Amino acid sequence: MAEVPLASVLDTDPHLAPTDCLYADEQLLALVKPAGLLAVPGRGADKADCLLTRAQRHWPDALVVHRLDQATSGLMLLARGAAMQRALSIAFGERRVHKRYQALVHGRLSAPAGDDGWHHIELPLIVDWPNRPRSKVDHASGKPSLTRWRVLGHDAARDITRVELEPVTGRSHQLRVHLQAIGHPIVGDALYGPPDGTARLMLHACALRLAHPADGRTLALSSPAPF
Repeated sequence: MAEVPLASVLDTDPHLAPTDCLYADEQLLALVKPAGLLAVPGRGADKADCLLTRAQRHWPDALVVHRLDQATSGLMLLARGAAMQRALSIAFGERRVHKRYQALVHGRLSAPAGDDGWHHIELPLIVDWPNRPRSKVDHASGKPSLTRWRVLGHDAARDITRVELEPVTGRSHQLRVHLQAIGHPIVGDALYGPPDGTARLMLHACALRLAHPADGRTLALSSPAPF
Protein backbone atom coordinates (compact mmCIF):
# COMPACT_ATOMS: atom_id res chain seq x y z
CA MET A 1 0.00 0.00 0.00
CA ALA A 2 1.58 3.25 -1.13
CA GLU A 3 1.61 6.30 1.07
CA VAL A 4 1.05 9.58 -0.78
CA PRO A 5 3.92 12.14 -0.82
CA LEU A 6 2.74 15.20 1.07
CA ALA A 7 5.21 17.98 0.40
CA SER A 8 4.54 18.19 -3.33
CA VAL A 9 0.83 18.87 -2.87
CA LEU A 10 0.85 20.88 0.33
CA ASP A 11 3.86 23.15 0.42
CA THR A 12 2.25 25.92 -1.63
CA ASP A 13 -1.19 25.84 0.01
CA PRO A 14 -1.59 28.56 2.67
CA HIS A 15 -4.70 26.82 4.04
CA LEU A 16 -3.31 23.31 4.65
CA ALA A 17 0.32 23.00 5.71
CA PRO A 18 2.37 19.78 5.53
CA THR A 19 2.31 19.58 9.33
CA ASP A 20 -1.50 19.39 9.21
CA CYS A 21 -1.39 15.96 7.52
CA LEU A 22 0.00 13.18 9.68
CA TYR A 23 -0.78 10.31 7.34
CA ALA A 24 -2.07 9.76 3.82
CA ASP A 25 -2.40 6.69 1.63
CA GLU A 26 -4.71 5.57 -1.16
CA GLN A 27 -7.52 4.72 1.29
CA LEU A 28 -7.53 7.29 4.10
CA LEU A 29 -6.11 10.51 5.51
CA ALA A 30 -5.30 11.65 9.03
CA LEU A 31 -5.36 15.44 9.34
CA VAL A 32 -4.96 17.80 12.29
CA LYS A 33 -7.87 20.25 12.52
CA PRO A 34 -7.06 23.60 14.14
CA ALA A 35 -9.37 25.01 16.79
CA GLY A 36 -12.02 27.30 15.33
CA LEU A 37 -12.22 25.55 11.95
CA LEU A 38 -15.38 23.67 11.01
CA ALA A 39 -14.99 19.97 10.26
CA VAL A 40 -17.58 20.08 7.44
CA PRO A 41 -19.32 22.98 5.70
CA GLY A 42 -22.00 24.82 7.63
CA ARG A 43 -25.01 26.68 6.28
CA GLY A 44 -24.21 29.79 4.28
CA ALA A 45 -21.28 30.95 2.19
CA ASP A 46 -19.47 32.27 5.26
CA LYS A 47 -19.27 28.70 6.64
CA ALA A 48 -17.95 27.01 3.51
CA ASP A 49 -14.34 26.92 4.71
CA CYS A 50 -13.72 23.72 6.66
CA LEU A 51 -11.24 20.87 7.03
CA LEU A 52 -13.09 18.70 4.50
CA THR A 53 -13.10 21.43 1.84
CA ARG A 54 -9.41 22.12 2.35
CA ALA A 55 -8.60 18.40 2.10
CA GLN A 56 -10.63 17.99 -1.09
CA ARG A 57 -8.44 20.58 -2.84
CA HIS A 58 -5.70 17.95 -2.77
CA TRP A 59 -7.65 14.71 -2.43
CA PRO A 60 -10.94 15.18 -4.35
CA ASP A 61 -12.22 11.78 -3.16
CA ALA A 62 -11.89 12.70 0.55
CA LEU A 63 -15.07 12.03 2.53
CA VAL A 64 -15.95 12.68 6.15
CA VAL A 65 -16.21 9.75 8.59
CA HIS A 66 -16.47 11.47 11.96
CA ARG A 67 -16.37 15.05 13.23
CA LEU A 68 -14.82 17.27 15.84
CA ASP A 69 -16.56 20.29 17.32
CA GLN A 70 -15.51 23.55 15.68
CA ALA A 71 -13.88 24.63 18.94
CA THR A 72 -11.92 21.37 19.34
CA SER A 73 -8.55 20.82 17.68
CA GLY A 74 -6.84 17.58 16.77
CA LEU A 75 -6.85 14.41 14.73
CA MET A 76 -9.55 13.60 12.21
CA LEU A 77 -9.75 10.66 9.82
CA LEU A 78 -11.07 11.16 6.30
CA ALA A 79 -11.90 8.30 3.94
CA ARG A 80 -10.88 8.27 0.31
CA GLY A 81 -13.89 7.05 -1.62
CA ALA A 82 -17.29 5.68 -0.65
CA ALA A 83 -16.15 2.11 0.01
CA MET A 84 -13.56 3.23 2.56
CA GLN A 85 -16.06 5.67 4.07
CA ARG A 86 -18.42 2.74 4.71
CA ALA A 87 -15.63 0.59 6.17
CA LEU A 88 -14.43 3.31 8.52
CA SER A 89 -17.97 4.25 9.53
CA ILE A 90 -18.59 0.63 10.54
CA ALA A 91 -15.32 0.59 12.50
CA PHE A 92 -16.36 3.72 14.39
CA GLY A 93 -19.85 2.34 14.98
CA GLU A 94 -18.41 -0.89 16.40
CA ARG A 95 -15.98 1.07 18.60
CA ARG A 96 -12.92 -0.37 16.88
CA VAL A 97 -11.38 3.10 16.50
CA HIS A 98 -9.83 4.14 19.81
CA LYS A 99 -9.68 7.89 20.47
CA ARG A 100 -7.84 9.85 23.13
CA TYR A 101 -8.07 13.54 24.00
CA GLN A 102 -6.27 15.90 26.32
CA ALA A 103 -7.99 18.78 28.09
CA LEU A 104 -7.36 21.42 30.70
CA VAL A 105 -10.20 21.65 33.22
CA HIS A 106 -11.04 24.13 35.94
CA GLY A 107 -10.17 23.19 39.49
CA ARG A 108 -8.21 20.37 41.03
CA LEU A 109 -9.74 17.16 39.72
CA SER A 110 -8.84 14.44 42.19
CA ALA A 111 -8.81 10.87 40.99
CA PRO A 112 -10.47 8.23 43.15
CA ALA A 113 -8.45 5.15 44.03
CA GLY A 114 -7.91 2.87 41.05
CA ASP A 115 -5.40 0.29 39.91
CA ASP A 116 -4.61 1.77 36.50
CA GLY A 117 -5.42 5.44 37.07
CA TRP A 118 -8.43 5.37 34.73
CA HIS A 119 -11.88 6.30 36.01
CA HIS A 120 -15.36 6.69 34.54
CA ILE A 121 -18.12 9.22 34.01
CA GLU A 122 -21.31 7.41 33.07
CA LEU A 123 -24.16 9.87 32.61
CA PRO A 124 -26.91 9.71 29.92
CA LEU A 125 -26.90 12.58 27.43
CA ILE A 126 -29.43 14.14 25.10
CA VAL A 127 -29.41 17.17 22.80
CA ASP A 128 -30.93 20.17 24.60
CA TRP A 129 -33.23 21.08 21.71
CA PRO A 130 -34.48 24.46 23.02
CA ASN A 131 -30.86 25.48 23.57
CA ARG A 132 -29.08 23.90 20.60
CA PRO A 133 -26.24 23.21 20.01
CA ARG A 134 -25.99 22.40 23.71
CA SER A 135 -26.45 18.90 25.12
CA LYS A 136 -27.38 17.98 28.68
CA VAL A 137 -27.52 15.13 31.17
CA ASP A 138 -31.00 13.60 31.16
CA HIS A 139 -31.55 10.51 33.33
CA ALA A 140 -35.04 9.91 31.90
CA SER A 141 -34.49 10.28 28.14
CA GLY A 142 -30.73 10.50 27.60
CA LYS A 143 -28.67 7.93 25.70
CA PRO A 144 -26.11 5.89 27.66
CA SER A 145 -22.78 7.75 27.55
CA LEU A 146 -19.42 6.68 28.96
CA THR A 147 -16.17 8.62 29.27
CA ARG A 148 -12.91 7.27 30.70
CA TRP A 149 -10.50 9.78 32.24
CA ARG A 150 -7.26 10.05 34.14
CA VAL A 151 -5.30 12.91 35.67
CA LEU A 152 -2.04 13.88 33.98
CA GLY A 153 -1.07 16.77 36.23
CA HIS A 154 -2.11 19.84 38.19
CA ASP A 155 -1.25 23.52 37.89
CA ALA A 156 -1.90 24.93 41.36
CA ALA A 157 -1.05 28.49 40.32
CA ARG A 158 -3.80 28.53 37.71
CA ASP A 159 -6.07 26.08 39.55
CA ILE A 160 -6.40 23.76 36.56
CA THR A 161 -5.93 20.05 35.93
CA ARG A 162 -4.63 18.37 32.77
CA VAL A 163 -6.59 15.23 31.96
CA GLU A 164 -6.54 12.48 29.34
CA LEU A 165 -9.95 11.44 28.08
CA GLU A 166 -11.35 8.48 26.18
CA PRO A 167 -14.92 8.76 24.89
CA VAL A 168 -16.18 5.16 24.83
CA THR A 169 -19.45 6.39 23.33
CA GLY A 170 -19.64 9.29 20.89
CA ARG A 171 -22.46 11.61 21.91
CA SER A 172 -22.61 15.26 20.90
CA HIS A 173 -20.40 17.37 23.20
CA GLN A 174 -19.93 14.29 25.40
CA LEU A 175 -16.57 15.21 26.92
CA ARG A 176 -17.59 18.82 27.53
CA VAL A 177 -20.90 17.95 29.22
CA HIS A 178 -19.49 15.08 31.28
CA LEU A 179 -16.70 17.25 32.69
CA GLN A 180 -19.12 20.08 33.45
CA ALA A 181 -21.42 17.59 35.18
CA ILE A 182 -18.71 16.54 37.64
CA GLY A 183 -17.88 20.18 38.42
CA HIS A 184 -14.76 20.61 36.24
CA PRO A 185 -15.69 22.29 32.94
CA ILE A 186 -13.04 22.56 30.26
CA VAL A 187 -11.04 25.79 30.23
CA GLY A 188 -12.23 28.11 27.45
CA ASP A 189 -15.59 26.36 27.02
CA ALA A 190 -17.99 29.16 26.08
CA LEU A 191 -21.00 26.81 26.10
CA TYR A 192 -20.53 24.88 29.32
CA GLY A 193 -17.96 26.71 31.41
CA PRO A 194 -17.63 30.03 33.20
CA PRO A 195 -16.26 33.07 31.34
CA ASP A 196 -12.51 32.76 31.83
CA GLY A 197 -10.97 34.93 29.11
CA THR A 198 -9.34 31.98 27.36
CA ALA A 199 -9.11 32.40 23.59
CA ARG A 200 -9.92 28.77 22.70
CA LEU A 201 -11.42 25.57 24.06
CA MET A 202 -8.63 23.60 25.71
CA LEU A 203 -9.61 20.26 24.19
CA HIS A 204 -7.46 18.40 21.67
CA ALA A 205 -7.93 15.03 19.95
CA CYS A 206 -4.42 13.71 20.49
CA ALA A 207 -4.46 10.04 19.46
CA LEU A 208 -6.22 7.57 17.17
CA ARG A 209 -5.59 3.84 16.95
CA LEU A 210 -7.28 1.46 14.53
CA ALA A 211 -6.73 -1.53 12.29
CA HIS A 212 -6.37 -0.27 8.73
CA PRO A 213 -9.50 -1.51 6.89
CA ALA A 214 -7.49 -2.36 3.78
CA ASP A 215 -4.91 -4.73 5.28
CA GLY A 216 -5.45 -4.96 9.05
CA ARG A 217 -2.19 -3.36 10.11
CA THR A 218 -2.34 -1.16 13.18
CA LEU A 219 -2.32 2.59 12.65
CA ALA A 220 -1.33 4.47 15.80
CA LEU A 221 -1.44 8.21 15.18
CA SER A 222 -0.67 11.00 17.63
CA SER A 223 -0.78 14.79 17.74
CA PRO A 224 0.50 16.54 20.88
CA ALA A 225 -1.82 19.03 22.54
CA PRO A 226 -0.82 22.61 21.61
CA PHE A 227 -1.52 23.89 25.13
